[in-house]
Amino acid sequence: MTDTLADTAPGSAPSSASSSAPGGRPAAAELIRAAAGHLVPGITDLHRLLGAGGVEESADGAEVRLSNGRTLLDFGSYAVTLFGHRPRPVTDAVHRAIDTMPTSTRLVANPHTVRLAQRLTGLLDPDRLTRVWLGLTGSDAVEAVLKLAIAATGTSSVLAVAGAFHGKSMGALALTADPDRRAPFAGFLGDARHLPLEADAVRRAARERPFAALIVEPVQGEGGGRPLPPELLRQWAADARAAGAFLVADEIQCGLRRCGPVSVSQSLGLEPDAVLFGKPLGGGVLPLSAAVCTERLFAPLLADPFLHTSTFSGHPASCAAGLAALDLLDAYDEDFERVGRRLAGGIGQLAELHPAVIAAGRSTGLFGVLEFTDRARSSLALMEAGRRGLLLAPCLTAPTVLRVLPPVVATDDQLDRAFDTLGTVLASVARRTAPR
Repeated sequence: MTDTLADTAPGSAPSSASSSAPGGRPAAAELIRAAAGHLVPGITDLHRLLGAGGVEESADGAEVRLSNGRTLLDFGSYAVTLFGHRPRPVTDAVHRAIDTMPTSTRLVANPHTVRLAQRLTGLLDPDRLTRVWLGLTGSDAVEAVLKLAIAATGTSSVLAVAGAFHGKSMGALALTADPDRRAPFAGFLGDARHLPLEADAVRRAARERPFAALIVEPVQGEGGGRPLPPELLRQWAADARAAGAFLVADEIQCGLRRCGPVSVSQSLGLEPDAVLFGKPLGGGVLPLSAAVCTERLFAPLLADPFLHTSTFSGHPASCAAGLAALDLLDAYDEDFERVGRRLAGGIGQLAELHPAVIAAGRSTGLFGVLEFTDRARSSLALMEAGRRGLLLAPCLTAPTVLRVLPPVVATDDQLDRAFDTLGTVLASVARRTAPR
């Protein structure tokens, strides 16, 4: 890729003065140079190309405005902005928290933290999932339940699934099925086995040696938006319980109605020992994650409250955002149905019309997937879509897949624009990659 995107991108406008923007703010070009010099160059290159030389200035709902005058439809953001950008109930709740007590002493109870824990247990299974550990990132929640399961069972082996992604901190990375990311740290990663999608896989693993927990994503996120077969999950859940191990449902990306139910694992009757939430839990405004657990899994923390702690666990402003976000789950009930229906139809039509580049198209709730025939076409489509004003999300462990993740507040007009743009993008990719 070259810098020509900055000149040719539809909707782009001439950049502001090279030294500073109006009001004394650094100009976009200066910010991009600073990012390249101080942050991760490979990522800042992507930012520069998709932004066509502009940087983010403001956002509202499904749209993001850049400093160069462009407006982008955000159907990416890695599933964080389920309720769109700056949902008013969430930002109002955060402002109130910041104006009163933005952080916690951690020596006295904070009402936002307590109320969020109450809401989360009531939202799932208040008779069984009664305990909550709060973090900021999805990896935080994964690390917490991993330590709890190992401490509760005295067994350091864990089971995950082929294609899984649970994060990149050390414990979470051990559970992530990505050989390229795991290889440099192999000596620090524990005993994690990744199961093939076979009915007896958990039984076979149990015969090899005991394990503390089986962790599953009911719909794999970075693994390509792949729903795991419900009957397989039910069999695995029963086999894990028979082996005396815990079942953990990582719904950090697929939960909270992104893929339909508030909890996919609960809706399937898996009765997990923990459900993990993250990404949209903070309303797309502040970072927030949660592990909602059974008493048995939480027992090590009941015995030793300081076994696993974090300075910003249960941060009041984030918990205020979480409470407001949970209110929106019901407020947008009809829109979840509307957007999900439109997404399924649009993805299906795109896959039917562009078989030369799309190997498969599918959607689960508000989680759309375009699986390309090869990685090169997927990468080209990501850049072409961004150039034409549509942001999508690539998949780290499934590089042929692009995720289409509209917020629930996307209007019918915005959905039409997104599908029209994708149609143009796929036709362009087909032309540019056709055999000569």
